[in-house]
Order: sequence, then structure tokens, then C-alpha cells
Amino acid sequence: MKFTAQQIADLIEGTIEGNANAEIYKLSKIEQGEPGSISFLGNPKYTHFIYETKASAVIVNRDFQPEQEVTCTLIRVENANSAFAKMLDAYNQLTLKKPGISKHAAIAESASIGENCYIGDFVSIGENVKIGKDTKIYPNTSVGDNASIGDDCTIYAGVKIYSDCRIGNACNLHGGVVIGADGFGFAPQTDNKYSKVAQIGNVIIEDNVEIGANTTIDRATLGSTIIRKGAKLDNLIQIAHNVEIGRNTVIAAQTGIAGSTKIGANCMIGGQVGITGHLEIGNDVKIAAQSGISTNVADGLIIMGSPAFDISNYRKSYVYFRSLPKLADRISELEKQAKKAKD
Repeated sequence: MKFTAQQIADLIEGTIEGNANAEIYKLSKIEQGEPGSISFLGNPKYTHFIYETKASAVIVNRDFQPEQEVTCTLIRVENANSAFAKMLDAYNQLTLKKPGISKHAAIAESASIGENCYIGDFVSIGENVKIGKDTKIYPNTSVGDNASIGDDCTIYAGVKIYSDCRIGNACNLHGGVVIGADGFGFAPQTDNKYSKVAQIGNVIIEDNVEIGANTTIDRATLGSTIIRKGAKLDNLIQIAHNVEIGRNTVIAAQTGIAGSTKIGANCMIGGQVGITGHLEIGNDVKIAAQSGISTNVADGLIIMGSPAFDISNYRKSYVYFRSLPKLADRISELEKQAKKAKD
């Protein structure tokens, strides 16, 4: 895809300084710019690169005043960072845009497919599935019986959506995501064996949720595992049966949440956090990476450690912890001196 500098300027509400017809067909960092690329200058520490970049065009703030000759076309905007982000989003939408339904897809006759959907090669769509308009489902994805997917969703390659699960509008599910696998339910028997407990609930994902690659969300034993509106989940997260994640909560990679725990709205959870089951995590909670949570957490707390507690107390305690070898040496020396004095 090729665009002129003027077309890009029109998209981001910018003004041209230089060659308005400069052809642009790729994006680049300003220090790695080459002919045909467009970049941006958002951080003043990168200013020196604008005088040597080979990029055909660079987005800059309106108040940027070059101190040397600039050979590239400048596109002046109110905020270069925001304008470049807008352009990236537009580029991404164009890249992802796919038309039609592949002849290699297997779609049940009872399934309902909305207008302007893309369904790729070897997608399997089960009985009574409902898919909204403008949704894209990439190759090798399977959607189980009675599941539903809303409008304007992007389901990337290799996603598995089990039966009866519900996906809202404007959701993005990245490659390898599994929605609705059985919860980890086994009842111990007297002979030390385990009997599987049927998991007959589902998963409900509300609107504007993004789920990273290879994240798994288990179906409920009864009822629903729920991811509320606006939540953002990173790659490689495990969410167990009957968990509820509140609105606009963000969770980083490799976090594991055990069954029936409820997490409130607007929380921020770092990577590799482990949360035990049947807990209540309040709203606006922040949990530092690699923390272990084994008790309920009240609204608004910032916690760290394993087991986790208030982050300021944790940091003070850690100072003492790091000093333990020196303290042990001092105690040992004092004991020796006390013994000598006694003798």
C-alpha cells in the first residue's frame, strides 16, 4: 500500500512542509528511516536524528524549529506521539482488513453470520453459533456449538472457543487463546484416585476486552466465568473456573488466578502474580509482579511480596532482609566477645 505525505497529513490533521507528493509505503523508527518510510519525532532526545534520517517524511510537533537543514518532508501536528499512534491504528486496520468467507471453512447450516465478516481457511463454526457484523475470524479457529461472538471482533488464528461461551463486541483474541476449556475440577476418592467433576457452565467476555496469545480462561463448574467490559489480559495467563475479572482491569503475563476469586474494577496486576481461590480483590488494587495473594485485598491497596502486604512496609522489610547476613555476623562477633569476657 502506498500513500502520499498529503494523504497521511489529512488523516492525522497535519500540515505539510516539503514535498506533499512524497510516496510513503512503510513505517520506521526515525533513526532507521529510509526512502519511502514515515517516522515521527516525539521525544526531544531523538531530535538529532531528524537531520540525518533517510525517511521520506517525519511527523513533528507544530512548534518544532529545526536548527539545521532537514531533507525530509515534515508533517506538523499538535502532538506527534498521538498523531503517530492514530496513524499506526489506521495502518493496522488496513492490514487486518480481510474480505469474504473461505471455501475451506466449515460452517454449520444453523449458524448465523453477520454482514461484512471475514472467515478464514479451516475455520470451524458449530451449530447455532451467532457471529455479529464486521467480525474477522482468522484461519484454524474453532467456535463450538451455541457460542456467540459480537460485532467488530478480531479472532486471530488458532483460537478455540468452546460451546456456549459468549464474546461481546469489539473484542480481540490473539493466537492460541482458549476460551471455555474445563475448569480444574476433580473430587478425591478413598482409593487416592480422582473423579472428574463435570464443568457445565460457560465463559462470558464482555465488550472491548483484549486477550493475549495463549491465555486460557476456563468455563465455570456452574454459572459463568466472567471477564468484564474493558479488561485487558496479557499473554500466557491462566484464569480458572468461576473467576470474575472487573471492568478495565489489566493483568500482565504469566499470572494465575485460582477458582472462584473475584477481582474488582480498575485493578493493575503485574506479571507472574499467583492468586489463590475464593478470594475477594477490591477495586483500584495494584499488585506488584511475582506477588503471592492468599487473603482478601481491600479497595485501593498497593501490595507486594509473597505472601503480599502493603508495598511501603514490604520495601522497609526488604531493607532489613538484605542486611540479615551482616546482622548475623555482628551477633556472632558479639557472642564471641561476650564469651571471652566471661572466661
